[in-house]
Amino acid sequence: MKLASLKHGRDGKLIIVSRDLSFAVDATDIAPTLQTALDNWDSLAPQLEARYQALNEKNLDNHFAFDPADCASPLPRAYQWVDGSAYVNHVELVRKARNATMPETFWTDPLMYQGMSDGFIGPKDDIELADPSWGCDFEAEIAVITDDMPMGTTPEEASSHIKLMMLVNDVSLRNLIPAELAKGFGFFQSKPASAFSPVAITPDELTDNWKDGKVHLPLTVHLNDETFGAPDAGVDMTFNFHQLVAHVARSRHVSAGTIIGSGTVSNVDRSKGSCCLAEKRMLEIIENGAASTPFMTYGDRVAIEMFDTNGTSIFGKIEQTVVPYAKK
Repeated sequence: MKLASLKHGRDGKLIIVSRDLSFAVDATDIAPTLQTALDNWDSLAPQLEARYQALNEKNLDNHFAFDPADCASPLPRAYQWVDGSAYVNHVELVRKARNATMPETFWTDPLMYQGMSDGFIGPKDDIELADPSWGCDFEAEIAVITDDMPMGTTPEEASSHIKLMMLVNDVSLRNLIPAELAKGFGFFQSKPASAFSPVAITPDELTDNWKDGKVHLPLTVHLNDETFGAPDAGVDMTFNFHQLVAHVARSRHVSAGTIIGSGTVSNVDRSKGSCCLAEKRMLEIIENGAASTPFMTYGDRVAIEMFDTNGTSIFGKIEQTVVPYAKK
């Protein structure tokens, strides 16, 4: 099943999208918003699924052309957005470039931070940047959305709580990060609003490419219409989504609509490219002693997308341009 939210008020207007992303149908008579659907998933998901199947079989007369530009992120705002760093080789590389040692616990216990969730950027919305010197970067990731989970949910139990999946552009302001981390209290100003794919999907849409709590497909990134990277999301993922979900629930109950990110997708095989500018810059520092790739500035465009084995877009495309922020 594929779901999206048209821009409407603060929380969007729920629609169902066809498997090929061509058509959509209103779903507000079942659930006005995606959050409502998640709050009542057991009773409402079968109704949404039935309409999804009818849409794919072209048995509905009230469908309309699907336009991602009309969409907010599937959850325009969320009760909780937490982002991990499941690709530990990425963390190791970044620390190596600045001659920092990496604690052994990084390989056994996931890194995670709680990010801004009171308002996300739409998949086609601009990235508003107040100051180019802040070092604007994209981070291409995968995220899951859970239902209600009790404290102490185990990795084995976590799979049943993953209801939807999305792609992410976790926008980062790299030049603000060092001073914030030096305070010992984590990210804040360096992590502004993230963007998510036009469509959220149920894991079964990935068929055999979803296994062992991982998505076994490349995540493709373009910068200014040129291929930047396409690392395989199932390779080199130290902590799978089941482990990440259990990590979130270790000491607390988790509410429906919680979004959990994978962190920047990264492969040890550097020929696959990267999913963020920081990683490419770190490779340049290691090889040449200095970074030559700049961070994004006004007019730069980033696109993030995942394709199935037939070359069909699964989640739709995140496609954004960096623009000057103009205070209204």
